Amino acid sequence: MNSGHHVIGLMSGTSLDGLDIAYCFFEKKDNRWVFEIRDTRAVSYNAEWREKLSNAYHISGEALMQLHHELGELHGKWVNDFISSKNHSIDFIASHGHTIFHRPKDGWTLQIGSPSAIASICKLPVIADFRTLDVTLGGQGAPLVPIGDRLLFSSFEACLNLGGISNISFEKNEERIAFDIAPCNMMFNFLAEKMNMVFDEDGHIARSGKVIQSLLEEWNALSYYHSAPPKSLGREFFEANFLSKFQQSTYSVADLMCTAVEHGAFQIACVLNDQSISKVLVTGGGAKHHFFIERVKAHTNCEIHIPSKEIIDFKEALVFAFLGVLRYRGEVNTLASVTGASRDSIGGAIWNP
Repeated sequence: MNSGHHVIGLMSGTSLDGLDIAYCFFEKKDNRWVFEIRDTRAVSYNAEWREKLSNAYHISGEALMQLHHELGELHGKWVNDFISSKNHSIDFIASHGHTIFHRPKDGWTLQIGSPSAIASICKLPVIADFRTLDVTLGGQGAPLVPIGDRLLFSSFEACLNLGGISNISFEKNEERIAFDIAPCNMMFNFLAEKMNMVFDEDGHIARSGKVIQSLLEEWNALSYYHSAPPKSLGREFFEANFLSKFQQSTYSVADLMCTAVEHGAFQIACVLNDQSISKVLVTGGGAKHHFFIERVKAHTNCEIHIPSKEIIDFKEALVFAFLGVLRYRGEVNTLASVTGASRDSIGGAIWNP
């Protein structure tokens, strides 16, 4: 089988920023994977789409299927524009989709953004639906990025992603362990919107606020943080435990933001300290939230490595492209040691145009 693969990876995260598109090349040399990110584009969702995706959790089944199709068309058009402007040679597209429901305890999860619509518009094979097989095997269906951490970023003890939800992966007893830590940009961006901002640039709002101690203690006491992995989070956790507090008018947005930052940073530092991790690679939008990174550093002596902007912004899209490569080759891309499934598996389905 050809060892070189030209792939476009797509990532739409729970923070509702938009779609990350990464054109990547992967090759296996001397039994080790090497990669290049050759081109990227981030396309933002407008206010209408952010509202649609934010409310999708509550709409009817019929409306959700319509949204699934429309989002696939939107992603397909964005990718087509990206391809046509660059004259790329592409083997296939690997799409994460956009998570609406994540109920592994009930045996199901849902990512929308019709792969068939993307395939028909782009006239390329699409590999998607990476989570459902693992969930039906008793796993959490998340995180999926750790196979990429192990095979593409092995020079770091751990990889921390600060997206809508923060998650971490590391090697322990010759197994890859990974789990979601806490809500992250999902909290910050929700609060920023209350001030008519898309996000809190550099953490200026959070820095201006004060920690609400009673709220911080309440959040830190949540049972999820004291349970052992494998474990994962979805929007449901955010809505059940944070949303009502954010909507109370008795707290200022700045104080809520500051408390949310302190909570997320403390939970991350607890994991780094508990696992005796001395050097961690930090990616995702939260890596650019200066105040948040300062608060993580305040709680740990672990060396926080912030990579190039390209890796910060597009690591997840890169890894989903890589998951597609492994699926295409018939190689394991989902680790039972991470998800708690009954076995390792090859997640993802292929839609041919």
